[in-house]
Amino acid sequence: MFTSIIKRNRNYIALLATIVILSSCTSNNKSGQVQDTPTSGTIKISVDETYRPLIESEIKVFESLYPKAHIIAEYKPEVDCFRDLMADSARLILVTRSFNQQELDYLKEVKISPQSMMLAWDGVALITNHSNPDSILTLDQVRNIMDGTDTERKWQIIFDNSNSSTVRYIQDSINKGKALPKNVMAAKTNPEVIDYVAKSKDALGVIGVSWISDTNDAQAIEFTNKVNVVKVRADNGSEFVKPYQAYIALGSYPLKRGLFFCLKEPYSGLGSGFATFLGGQEGQMVIGKFKLFPARLNIVFREANIK
Repeated sequence: MFTSIIKRNRNYIALLATIVILSSCTSNNKSGQVQDTPTSGTIKISVDETYRPLIESEIKVFESLYPKAHIIAEYKPEVDCFRDLMADSARLILVTRSFNQQELDYLKEVKISPQSMMLAWDGVALITNHSNPDSILTLDQVRNIMDGTDTERKWQIIFDNSNSSTVRYIQDSINKGKALPKNVMAAKTNPEVIDYVAKSKDALGVIGVSWISDTNDAQAIEFTNKVNVVKVRADNGSEFVKPYQAYIALGSYPLKRGLFFCLKEPYSGLGSGFATFLGGQEGQMVIGKFKLFPARLNIVFREANIK
């Protein structure tokens, strides 16, 4: 077992504070109307759909701390989140990657200085039907399933959306650029993936961990009871593990990725304020509640003996 000692990461807080300094300008626009501030006003943000349970909870906590702040989140595929950011439909997005070079080059061309930072380590969960005997897989077996070279059994792989971050993760990190096989289908949401797997013996679902991780949430418990969460053994690993926090942090669970904020805000506004909150003590504790591993807290793992 592990116990954790969590301390406030002062260096991170100082770094996040530079967002306010670097992007600060007058709080009034040219017409004299008051704009949003780091703790007040209304903005729209776009969020990768795999993080919906987590970000809904983060917004509730933030708005309870700052009653004059109102954050309207739209949950959608990651591709659409970046499209919103580039089209100025959203100043802040929460996704599984930072800006790529093409996006940075464009923003530099239009004289915009974006900010981005990783907030957490996240796991991608594989789920199977209760009647499916294959709930333990090596990472090599996962690769063979995802690139179609596994011929031992007939799988029906299902993602939440064809443009989702989980599809990109599997293609980039697991398949190393290889195309997905023909036996792949897409639902519309993570709950639809879970429902499909619960009804289909040969289905293998790919979802975000936050949908099944909150043991205090009735919906998450219901989802977990519907399906099996697959144990995966990493290359050179010694044990098969589920996507639990400690295993994600230590690398024992191999299907992991980052959760990032990407911010394009021309002044110190509510997007900066919410990003700072997510990287601070309160926001990071909420991340821990959803079994992602907080990236902005100092955490020490120690072995504990149970007598």
